[in-house]
Amino acid sequence: MNKQEFLDELQQKLCGLPNEEINERLSFYSEIIDDRIEDGILEEDAIKELGDIDEIAKQIINETPLFKIVKENVKPKKIGIFELILLILGSPIWLSILISLFSAFVSIYLSLWAVIASLWAVAIAFGAATFGLLVYGIITIIQGNVPTGIAALACCCIVCGFSIYFDIGCKWASKGIIILTKKFALWIKKLFIKREGV
Repeated sequence: MNKQEFLDELQQKLCGLPNEEINERLSFYSEIIDDRIEDGILEEDAIKELGDIDEIAKQIINETPLFKIVKENVKPKKIGIFELILLILGSPIWLSILISLFSAFVSIYLSLWAVIASLWAVAIAFGAATFGLLVYGIITIIQGNVPTGIAALACCCIVCGFSIYFDIGCKWASKGIIILTKKFALWIKKLFIKREGV
């Protein structure tokens, strides 16, 4: 693939983004390729170094704010008097359905974060219990009640293990929700991006 083919394919994959955004990205990648060629690298090799064109397009779409994409692709349409009357008369139905769907989505999303917050609370409680058992075990041994102190230190080790596992699980779950959120936002953006031939 040569430079022009790369830029043409990238432009096609970015179809639906604002024109100034597309032109800015195309000139950016054109300059990168030109710089690599000036460094003595072959044009095809310079393009290969950039990576997969689908990943580049996905990253650009991901970085472009949703409002810019919507502004570019959703053009206001004049509504006739008959359409306006239908919209007003139908608003108790379509508006309540729209509000219900939005509320359901927000509720599910917030519920997921509530579960994550609960898991973090348990992890913090295990950490606090570890510290408390450690202090209690040491104080009990110092006071002369060695068997109880050793039992408390043993419990401290067990609770510490649970704390570590919960911490790892909480980090994994938090990253998963963040990735899911980014993928959903990208999916929403792609709904507004028109592809050639569609």
